[in-house]
Amino acid sequence: MKVSRSSDEYVAMVLLVDDQMMVGEAVRRMLSGEPNIDFHYCSDPNEAIAVAREVQPTVILQDLVMPDVDGLDLVRKYRLDPATNSIPIIVLSTKEEATIKREAFTAGANDYLVKLPDPMELVARIRYHSRAHLNQVQRDEAYRALRESQQQLMQANLELQSLAMADGLTGLSNRRHCDEYIAAEWAVLLRRQQPLSVLMIDVDDFKKYNDQYGHLAGDDVLKHVASAIRGNCPGPIDLAARFGGEEFIMVLHAPSRAELETIGGRICHDVECLGRPEGALGIDRRVTVSIGGALMTPRHDKSPADLIEVADNALYEAKRQGKNRAVICQD
Repeated sequence: MKVSRSSDEYVAMVLLVDDQMMVGEAVRRMLSGEPNIDFHYCSDPNEAIAVAREVQPTVILQDLVMPDVDGLDLVRKYRLDPATNSIPIIVLSTKEEATIKREAFTAGANDYLVKLPDPMELVARIRYHSRAHLNQVQRDEAYRALRESQQQLMQANLELQSLAMADGLTGLSNRRHCDEYIAAEWAVLLRRQQPLSVLMIDVDDFKKYNDQYGHLAGDDVLKHVASAIRGNCPGPIDLAARFGGEEFIMVLHAPSRAELETIGGRICHDVECLGRPEGALGIDRRVTVSIGGALMTPRHDKSPADLIEVADNALYEAKRQGKNRAVICQD
């Protein structure tokens, strides 16, 4: 029988582990008239752990001297088992001896009584340890509930933070997050004197596309272009963002101009494939992008705005050269 965990009644469940039946009967009689104390008896110490797991007592009365089983070893086993490690243990010994008492407390016992104890003292100690155990259980449950609530709140905050950093249409990072990211990376790479790269990506003739096919079709194009950009973002610390309207940006740690040209070329190819009959748009509508790239090692007399300006100029050059291409400049 499992004990009720009511904090108001403090119902105590006593498990006595003792191989002597007469001791079991004597303790049962001591407790039989006591309200809110349930009694369970285990005469086989080899079954004590299994019985304790099932009964979940609020206190264990544990004999120290039993055939084939060392009572102190059994106390240690209770403490090693997650189902019983917090249950109070009152050890029962045949004599009051300091050495045995010290060993019992070292093994993990909470209290020590010479059997058979005075009934009033036994009841008082059972109630004390049961009340303390139930209070601890209640605190643990409240703590677990609090931790769960905190974790749920933290997850909700992370989701909100993620939403605050994302563009609602494309799922890429938004302009604000991009500005914060590039400023932070610029500061880090300024100290390290390592280069930072930017690709500015613009959907060619997007206004004409919108006018011809409608804004919903235009939104669909932006989503697919964003997917093509995301698929070509090479590293976990690189960033792809919607810069505004039909313009996108990639902040990269590409070490060379050649690598930027490769990434830009792949994006142009993947976007052009979108408008083919077998492409993601599923229709024969031409869609292309122009890309301007810049590679710069941060200096104190420069800023991220200078890097973006160089990439913008390269983008205008890509448009001037006929669109659907990437032009890369290196400062």
